[in-house]
Amino acid sequence: MNFETLEVEVHGPIGRLVLNRPERLNAMSSMMLRELVEAARWFDSRQEVRVVILSGAGRAFCAGVDLKDPSRMQVETSWLARRAAAQAGSRMLDVIEGMRATTIASVHGYIVGGAVLLVAACDLRVAAEDARFSIPEVELGIPLTWGGIPRLVREIGPTMTKELVMTCREFLAPEAKAIGFLNRVAPADELEQEALKLAKEIAGMPAVPVAITKEQVNAVVRAITGSTSHADGDVLLSALASPESVEARNAYLERRMKSKG
Repeated sequence: MNFETLEVEVHGPIGRLVLNRPERLNAMSSMMLRELVEAARWFDSRQEVRVVILSGAGRAFCAGVDLKDPSRMQVETSWLARRAAAQAGSRMLDVIEGMRATTIASVHGYIVGGAVLLVAACDLRVAAEDARFSIPEVELGIPLTWGGIPRLVREIGPTMTKELVMTCREFLAPEAKAIGFLNRVAPADELEQEALKLAKEIAGMPAVPVAITKEQVNAVVRAITGSTSHADGDVLLSALASPESVEARNAYLERRMKSKG
């Protein structure tokens, strides 16, 4: 498969899916959201692939949604088109979460906003010691969508979900592991080796019970936490239209520009 924003490889039972927009810190464009769905389905078609490692090229795993994506700047007159665009992230996460293979997120650098949810959609997670997580949506004047609240509640519980989403504070890999979001933390120069070690452990197990375990665990957490993603697009569109949200978003972007300057 040839992609514009991703790299995919298969080495025996282990596949690799790499976010490949390093010049944008792998920020998720509309194209990347579509290609992640296509890549997940491509891996699903390859029966020999037992485990897929998801990582990011360059200095960061992913800086979240690309706020400078040209397609985001287009004014759609159709409400259905705007709603479909607002739901694209939720659909992508559902497809990643439903992949047949066991997925392992291997993350480093910055993991921001929707990227945290992409990690949450993976079955297992390994991070570099210096990985930095943040969920800035509220500071941007919008609620966390993409089915993010139920996903985080099931992983780290309601109290930590409220704190991290409401305060937008940064949290590092050791804290992420302590609250149950990560399986393993490794030195930055050993991250790839640690993720591959875990992948080989899973790939070396009998395929049927591994697949059944994944399906059973996912079914249990869905039954417990449910999902709000079916309405997330509508919620997001409503928030984007709020004058307070527009003001907050502009202030956030201005602070970012000053910090880079």
